[in-house]
Order: sequence, then C-alpha cells, then structure tokens
Amino acid sequence: FAELHAAVAGLPVASSRVLPGLVLRRDFAAYCPAGGDLRAVLVTEPLRPALSAPGVEFVVDSEGRYQASLRWIARRTEALMKHLQSNSIKLLLSSVKQEEVVIYYAKLYGVSVVECLSSEEVALICEITGVSAYAPFGDNMYREITEAAVATFCQPLLLGSKRCVHIGFTSVCAFQPHCLILCGPVDGVNKQHAAALQGAFIMLQQLYKRVDQ
Repeated sequence: FAELHAAVAGLPVASSRVLPGLVLRRDFAAYCPAGGDLRAVLVTEPLRPALSAPGVEFVVDSEGRYQASLRWIARRTEALMKHLQSNSIKLLLSSVKQEEVVIYYAKLYGVSVVECLSSEEVALICEITGVSAYAPFGDNMYREITEAAVATFCQPLLLGSKRCVHIGFTSVCAFQPHCLILCGPVDGVNKQHAAALQGAFIMLQQLYKRVDQ
C-alpha cells in the first residue's frame, strides 16, 4: 500500500483520484520525451565504470594518467549508453544515484533516468514486469539486453508542488497496478485517510481470502 498511494497536502479532499500505473515520488534525473511503448531497464549499481575491482587499490602517479583514466571512464560510459540506445532502451530505473557523467550521456542518447528507487519499489516493478535487474558489466557488456520491461507511458506528474514520475508498465501477471492520490488540507488528514483505506483493503483481503477445504 505504501508504494501504491501518494499524499498531497493543501488540496481539497475532492481532488483525490486514482491513476493507472505507478507514481514514483521523485523527479527525473534526466527526461527525454518519447512516444509509444518504451523499453526500460532496472539497475542496482552505478553505471560509471570503476577503475579497479572491489578491494583492489588503484594508484595514479601523475596528472596525465589521472586525466587519461577520466577519459577512459567517459568513453566506456558513452559506449554503454550507446549500447542502451542501440537496444531501443528509453528508460533507466536505478536504485542508486548515478554520477553526472552517466546523466550527461543518458541525455545525449535519449534515455530518461529515474534514480534512488527504494528496495520496495524495485521489488514491485520486478513483480509487475517479470524482469530482473540488468547487470551491464558482466562477461559481455555488448550482449543483447533481454532484461527489458515495457512501459506504456512515462511522464512527469505534478502533485501539489512536488514533481513526480508517472509510469505505466505492461504487466505480466493479473495484478494491474493503480496509484491512489490522496488529497487533503493538511498532512494529518491525509494520514488518517490513508490508514483508514489501508485498513479497509486489509479487511477486504481477509474477506475474500480463499479457504482451502
């Protein structure tokens, strides 16, 4: 329920509504408008490549080598974004904050980016779409991307003064997510309404729970 409702203070209760899809309560890190169905990937690691493996010390002994290392990182990041573009990926959903170089090349190659998804949001998206997280730095960075979900829409949404991301996925299961937008004059009223609705949904779940004979 926490991932399927959003509260907006300062608006009348009558402004409450139900929206299809998910509302992620954060703004785009990069937004590149695109029409039609969008291929999306979910990542749980930084896409700026590391210069060394975990636990391995990387020593740079001159300014020239340091600059060369930065250029290598930029080229590899650009190559990854170009690979996403060649696989028709238009949306990148990340559970971690990405570096500026990633955002720069995402904008350059027309890939929208949403960062800092919670573990609950990641789990919900995986359940809806049936895909797992994409690991770009595996054995072959340039392999075909099969861990892609399909988003029927992805657009900015303004809730009060807060910019959010409104996204709809093609579901692989019977569950068709909708998000409840709860409006009220103050936060306290919204919390009361949310608690009451959550209680009602729990009661309905119990009422319609199958009883094995």
